[in-house]
Amino acid sequence: MSKRLARLNEQLKREISALVRTQVRDPRVGLVTVTHVETAGDLGSARVRVRIIGTDAERAETLAGLKAAAPFLRHSLGQILSIRHIPELRFMEDHSLDHALRIEKILSDVLPAPEREGEDEDEEATGEAAADDEQGGGAPSGSDA
Repeated sequence: MSKRLARLNEQLKREISALVRTQVRDPRVGLVTVTHVETAGDLGSARVRVRIIGTDAERAETLAGLKAAAPFLRHSLGQILSIRHIPELRFMEDHSLDHALRIEKILSDVLPAPEREGEDEDEEATGEAAADDEQGGGAPSGSDA
């Protein structure tokens, strides 16, 4: 991916997120986070990945609302951005967080819990240093008189 396309993807992500939050009035569109935008090389289309909060039915309704709002968003982007062709927006639900949590759960089930021996040693060392300070066994005061 070229730097220009990466910059465009980030710009589209910011602008779409702001437009969905402030301009989209569809009651089906609930809490939405735009997580990633992938624009095709010819700028003909862009996959907009979104994270939707809610039940499966609410997610489906929100996705339908976003698909219905896509022409409005595209028109608004055309007024904001200074590029010749605004890509067609295709909204898709982002499942990467679900996959990451699933992998994390599998790994925590398979791998043993880390032992806490290192923490015990640190506590003992700080406890000994505090005892030395209380007994006056700390650093010399610097006066020889």
